[in-house]
Amino acid sequence: MPTARTRPDPRKLTAEEEELFHAFYLMRRGFDRTLDAQLQRDDGISISELEVLMALVRSPGRRLRVRDLVELTGWEKSRISHQVTRMEARGLVERQDCAEDRRATWIALTGDGRRVVVRALPGHTKTIRRILYDALTAEQQDELLAIAQRMTDAMDEEAGGSRDAAAGA
Repeated sequence: MPTARTRPDPRKLTAEEEELFHAFYLMRRGFDRTLDAQLQRDDGISISELEVLMALVRSPGRRLRVRDLVELTGWEKSRISHQVTRMEARGLVERQDCAEDRRATWIALTGDGRRVVVRALPGHTKTIRRILYDALTAEQQDELLAIAQRMTDAMDEEAGGSRDAAAGA
């Protein structure tokens, strides 16, 4: 890693930085793919479907407005719309009119959607535990938590800077 005295070219990565980035990328993508594959194999749902279902399970009345799902998932509105349409066709969620705001729509968890979550969580949790917790010592878990928080803060700052720049343009 470069020292404070040697500043690398910000437009390219050093060999060590490239190695770290590549290892991180493979780990992140592999973790996502492993979780998705386990859910599809064992429960017939995708990680994206579980993300929507979990947001609904955790919400008051087990329903959310589309804009709230957009905020919770960080997805584009069109992606939420397509995902909800597919899940609605499978009976996992349903759209409901919003009496408070006629422009809005509620997305509500159905009984079948709740049953899918209840059935899927034990295996999903087991996979997470095996890959994340069992593979790391308690000290490594603490370090990873601190790293994740710092990276999330940096991403939030980057997004804030991007929003500020776009607002000034």
